[in-house]
Amino acid sequence: MAPGMKVTVRYFAAARERAGCTDELLELPEGAQVRELIESLCVRHPLLVPLLPHLRIAVNHEFVSLGAAVPPGAEIALIPPVAGGSGAFLVQDAPLSLDAVVSAVSSKGQGGVVTFTGAVRDATKGKAVVRLEYEAYVPMAEKKLAEIAAAASAQWPGARVAIHHRVGVLTPGELAVVIAASAPHRAEAFAACRHAIEALKADVPIWKKEVYADGEVWVGLGP
Repeated sequence: MAPGMKVTVRYFAAARERAGCTDELLELPEGAQVRELIESLCVRHPLLVPLLPHLRIAVNHEFVSLGAAVPPGAEIALIPPVAGGSGAFLVQDAPLSLDAVVSAVSSKGQGGVVTFTGAVRDATKGKAVVRLEYEAYVPMAEKKLAEIAAAASAQWPGARVAIHHRVGVLTPGELAVVIAASAPHRAEAFAACRHAIEALKADVPIWKKEVYADGEVWVGLGP
């Protein structure tokens, strides 16, 4: 038998509820691939099986394929569909400030500053929303926010982006995300801001649960 190695598995949102825990230590053979890890987790937590088509896997804060090797001591995260720190890239459980992100990207050379503010709606798909519950894989989320900003700067030279996102329980009207993008000219600032919110919704491990008077659902997984 191949010698074993220990890894840490972390669960979030719907995956956490199905597994019944937030994290656990798992022993795998050295040289194991991600697919072997997933097979082991499904034996341990059968309720995870229906989620598999929806999950992405991160190893040490990077998304990987099923054929990727799992290094000894790795931190593995099961990432359900995302809902779509400090300084410019922050995930926090305190109220957000639009002024803070504007300040992070402003300077005399930036002639255009564009902002996006996302607030909690009081209804979705005809159902009244009581509250939203956001959670995040914070170290990876803040890293991905920084990568989004770097990609924007590479595509639109001179662009700067700052993104702050809220976690915890939010009621209708509260701010969930604030983004500011600046550039020497307005067209690049608008483009960078749009890029930031679209990329955030696709790749940053932040999840939201919509809670109604008669039920709840993790956004991205359906009812």
